Amino acid sequence: MSTEIAAEYTKRLTPRLGLSLGGTFRHLAPDEGDTDNGFGNLEVGAKYQLVTSARYEALLSLGLTAEVGGTGSRSVGADSFSTLSPSLFFGKGFGDLPETVPFLRPFALTGVLAGNIPTSRETVTTRFDPDSGTFMQEIERHPITLSWGVTLQYNLQYLQAFVKDVGLGTPFNRMIPLVELALETCLNRGCGGQTTGTVNPGLIWFGKYLQLGVEAIIPINERTGKNVGIRGLVHLFIDDLFPHSLGRPLFP
Repeated sequence: MSTEIAAEYTKRLTPRLGLSLGGTFRHLAPDEGDTDNGFGNLEVGAKYQLVTSARYEALLSLGLTAEVGGTGSRSVGADSFSTLSPSLFFGKGFGDLPETVPFLRPFALTGVLAGNIPTSRETVTTRFDPDSGTFMQEIERHPITLSWGVTLQYNLQYLQAFVKDVGLGTPFNRMIPLVELALETCLNRGCGGQTTGTVNPGLIWFGKYLQLGVEAIIPINERTGKNVGIRGLVHLFIDDLFPHSLGRPLFP
């Protein structure tokens, strides 16, 4: 069993450009062996909002994230090498659909496409084999992978305010049911074409300064895993909490 607590801080440099800094604490409790605790590698990133269309409720962003190798604990799986991930993000609301299909307008679709490029092709470990009395080399390959996924959301507040008041009260009038599909495909170095991933149905509640969420984590195949997990989310809107200080862009 594994448990992770992740945190990320994002800061806007300009209205369109932001930086992020994140990390993860991991608790590993295997069925056999010792329990390990430690931090994963530090992650730094930048994201630029390339296209924004209020009319079509659409946006497109470019990003680059770096997992800095050697900054985490090897005992919990942190790599000694770095990984660079150039990314493309998109989002599309359906409020521009015709009024003949009103109950489809609260839907929104978001997605990401990212390449994960390790700075090391492989790791070679030499160990002594007492049975043969010789030294043996173990080679672990580090493939390039493609992360891709989408989320489909249904905004109940939008339904109430812009489509039809169906009588939802607090807290249901600020909820967003969603389904997320998160996949990763190996591209080379011995595992080309193999895909892992999860389907994550969940629910988000959002207020003016805070967002809370919970979702199930369901593996799509045996290569991904056999157990169902759960993920919780707490998101503070610093832009709204501190609009004249921390939430303000450095260069308006």
